[in-house]
Amino acid sequence: DPDMPFVPSIPEDQFILVEEGDPAVIPCRTSDPDTQVTLVNSLDKSVYALYDTKQGFIGNFPAGSYTCKTMVKGVEFKSDEFLIYIIRATSQLPVEIEALKTVYKTGETIVVTCVVFDNEVVNLQWNYPGKVKEKGLIKLDDIKVPSQKLVYTLTIPEASVKDTGDYECTARHATKEVKENKKVVITVHDKGFVHLEPQFSPLEAVNLHEVKNFVVDVQ
Repeated sequence: DPDMPFVPSIPEDQFILVEEGDPAVIPCRTSDPDTQVTLVNSLDKSVYALYDTKQGFIGNFPAGSYTCKTMVKGVEFKSDEFLIYIIRATSQLPVEIEALKTVYKTGETIVVTCVVFDNEVVNLQWNYPGKVKEKGLIKLDDIKVPSQKLVYTLTIPEASVKDTGDYECTARHATKEVKENKKVVITVHDKGFVHLEPQFSPLEAVNLHEVKNFVVDVQ
């Protein structure tokens, strides 16, 4: 199509996530396989890379903005702008889930934290009893020093007995088909309670002058 030499790209193709050291594909494809295509960076300088008419430019590109150019009958055409983001990531997905406590009373605030290590970009989802009512508040802290970690904090204000159950976070890798999930069980009681568990019998006998310990576990 001489009026549209570049195949239109969908928005998702214009944002390219690539791990450090890995090659990327800038998917500016042409409707004519014999078209001569040039790749330029944000400074409008030509960038050398292998061009495949079915995929686009292939190479190790620095992070930044890239555009493809071509000439048709003396008229210059530009492709959409493509943005490359370089991310730090590992092939594994180390994930930990933490809860300051697992037993709450009605009215207290539940706090559960899910931490993803050594990966800058992940897709993380929570599953918990109050998710249908969107009861939880989710906050993300991206910590880079001294090491990379993403800290996702789920907060459930004004907890009720209905908030008892499994709290699970599932992390998915940004560029690989890798996922990891962790779970913690939270219990919410209607009111506080004390549970005593004596480790002795109702009737105990001791010898004269004997010292004996009586142990009671209190929850």
